[in-house]
Amino acid sequence: MTTPIALVSGVGPGTGRAIVERFARGGHRVAMLARNRERLEGFEREIPGTLGVVCDVADERQVDAAVATVRTQLGDPAVLVHNAVGGWFGNFLDVDPAVLDANFQTNVMGLLHLARRLAPAMIDAGTGAIVATGNTSAIRGKATFAAFAPTKAAQRILAESMARFLGPKGVHVAYVVIDAVIDLEWTRRMQSDKPDEFFCKPADIAEEIWHVVHQPRSAWSFNVEVRPFGEAW
Repeated sequence: MTTPIALVSGVGPGTGRAIVERFARGGHRVAMLARNRERLEGFEREIPGTLGVVCDVADERQVDAAVATVRTQLGDPAVLVHNAVGGWFGNFLDVDPAVLDANFQTNVMGLLHLARRLAPAMIDAGTGAIVATGNTSAIRGKATFAAFAPTKAAQRILAESMARFLGPKGVHVAYVVIDAVIDLEWTRRMQSDKPDEFFCKPADIAEEIWHVVHQPRSAWSFNVEVRPFGEAW
């Protein structure tokens, strides 16, 4: 039995790291993609079985180079978790249109670039999983989310199109909506008056992604939503 390979984009100190830790603990070698080399090197030292690769997923040439490195050093990933996110806020009159385009390149084109390069090997194997992490901006456009929500909505629709194409070929695609304030150092500072149960724990998000990736074929999910029990929705 060969060791399964997972690739996680957008690996930072919160959800990204938690996803990497969960898959490493579950027996995967994990390739970590992010733009911050120093942070990736720290994660490599702290999490056994990981490989950090510097990559801006909005840049197709960097994606090509990163995927080539992962294949050479680890092999073909059987799991892709696209967690990289571009976000900026403002109403449609105030926001710079270039910001929307930059968010689109990370959120949508990043998913497309990675999936186009990894899915063929999954199809050949007849198995694999692709998960995109999203949020409720994918299904609603709040007034100050004009440069963000359209890109997350497009990301979800792209993932759905991929799911319809890849599902019959044995590759599971899912979109995980995170309707929550994620428990991070900076979100705790911003929401210092909130109780612990207000926040969604990165490790719990990672556990749900692990579960989705390992669902039996007779009961695959596509739209998955996670939120703290007290979240209004």
